Amino acid sequence: MIDVVKDIATFNAKRDPERLAMKYKLMRTSPFVFLRGTCHLFYERLAQGSVLDAAPPVWICGDMHLENFGSYKADNRLVYFDINDFDEACLAPGLVELIRLLASVMVGAQDLKVSRAEALALCHTAVEAYAATLGFGKARWIEEETSEGMVRDLFDALRKTTRVDLLSRRTELRGKKRVLRVDGKKALPVSDKARAAVTAFMNDFTSHEANPDFFRIIDVARRIAGTGSLGVDRYVILVEGKGSPDGNYLIDLKEALPSSVAPRVKTKQPAWGTEAQRVVEIQRRCQAMSQAFLHAVEFNQRPYVLRGLQPSEDRVALSAWNGKLPRLESVVRNMGELSAWAQLRSGGRQGSAIADQLIEFGNRKDWQMPLIELALQCETQVVEDWKTYCEAYDRGAFAAFGGPAKT
Repeated sequence: MIDVVKDIATFNAKRDPERLAMKYKLMRTSPFVFLRGTCHLFYERLAQGSVLDAAPPVWICGDMHLENFGSYKADNRLVYFDINDFDEACLAPGLVELIRLLASVMVGAQDLKVSRAEALALCHTAVEAYAATLGFGKARWIEEETSEGMVRDLFDALRKTTRVDLLSRRTELRGKKRVLRVDGKKALPVSDKARAAVTAFMNDFTSHEANPDFFRIIDVARRIAGTGSLGVDRYVILVEGKGSPDGNYLIDLKEALPSSVAPRVKTKQPAWGTEAQRVVEIQRRCQAMSQAFLHAVEFNQRPYVLRGLQPSEDRVALSAWNGKLPRLESVVRNMGELSAWAQLRSGGRQGSAIADQLIEFGNRKDWQMPLIELALQCETQVVEDWKTYCEAYDRGAFAAFGGPAKT
């Protein structure tokens, strides 16, 4: 029997209290946000011996949900729409990835203001797209010219957004120099000790780069981003880039923790040098093109992932479906396709299934309805756990992190 409150508190015990308080408060707002913040609990709840075990082993991002897709600038300087978070990545049966996506559709229906019947239809759309894409057996990607609906809207918005626009959202001009906007929403102040440590690390790391001046640090702050990872040691770094003030770049530096999914699947995991190497290597295998500046590094004798900052604004605004179900169907179909493409693209590596096995599985029909039925069970469990969490939060169980005081 899982003690939900104790499990959540134990899992998050060593995180930064200030950002952890934000996470706990966010998780109180809806079952969908709770789902995003409790990936470890979701997989602890999954029944063993279910339809999931029949799927071939593949590389998964580990935390697939409706808001884990977005656009990013790749190392070839082109913009892609793809899976964008690999903190929980590991080797697992392929349906372990898809079940979380389907559960997020059902749990997120209330936030999206779609009916239960519409949410079920979206689950069928995702499953059919995933199966058909696996069965076809060729990894592709979503291009701006062929994108549709809300994904096309995102590409259109990004085409109109300049580097100065991004910098203006995240920084303030002081004379001819920019500094990070420390507003308590996207960034928090950093101590002098941490600033010095980050600066020393970046100076050492970039000394081996072809253009170290590009990475010259201008400012550092603690970054606020995501839900599940809130409280993990993380920084946003403003660097010189192509010249101040409008050629500056933003870099994300985030501690890499062990995957909370890997211990909860039966698949044997390969050995990795560090957790950061696991995250970066699986991301490189699964994405059509790697994100800009993506590196596995060591900072303060712990593993971190260094990459270009991906703004939250670069994710599809699902609320913009405007009551037109085909718009949601299109983006959910894309999510099913992207999941399958990632698995095909990374197939045959360190124990993952080869394309022939994935094609055969995609063409089978015996797993699709059982998977959707399991997603409905997951939905029920998530909502029950959320209610338990809310009761504990309201009575002060998380008071030390900004929750209501104990009475």
